[in-house]
Amino acid sequence: METGSSYILGKTEVEKLIPQKAPFAMVDTLLKFSELQITSGFTVTKENILSKNGVFTEPGIIEHLAQTMALHSGYKIKDATGKPQTGYIGAIKKVEIFNLPNVGDQLETTATIVTEFMGITLVTMICKCKGQLIAEAEMKIVVVD
Repeated sequence: METGSSYILGKTEVEKLIPQKAPFAMVDTLLKFSELQITSGFTVTKENILSKNGVFTEPGIIEHLAQTMALHSGYKIKDATGKPQTGYIGAIKKVEIFNLPNVGDQLETTATIVTEFMGITLVTMICKCKGQLIAEAEMKIVVVD
């Protein structure tokens, strides 16, 4: 996300839509939303529990990807219940991490729903930093609420 970019929701609103809280929150901006796709943003901070030695670690990127889907669920149902749904990574079919972002970098991740069935969502994701692809993944996300 570039400075001055438009977004749907900022950090305060996003925090209400996901079950994760600081220092474990790994999304802070909702950039785009549709029924089958979401784009989230996240600024890496040194206070984040998965930042180490000035970089955002591999587990942090994977958690950021998963929380992008938590944000999708939270935004989708926000008017219905007001309570964020709880979910977890059911399976990681594929993940490739090409680069680790530095503290202060902004991530932009797009998740596309491939299929949903009985609370299990198969999703493909791409994560960029400064316009460069840094990670891609395919996951199964399971919603338990």
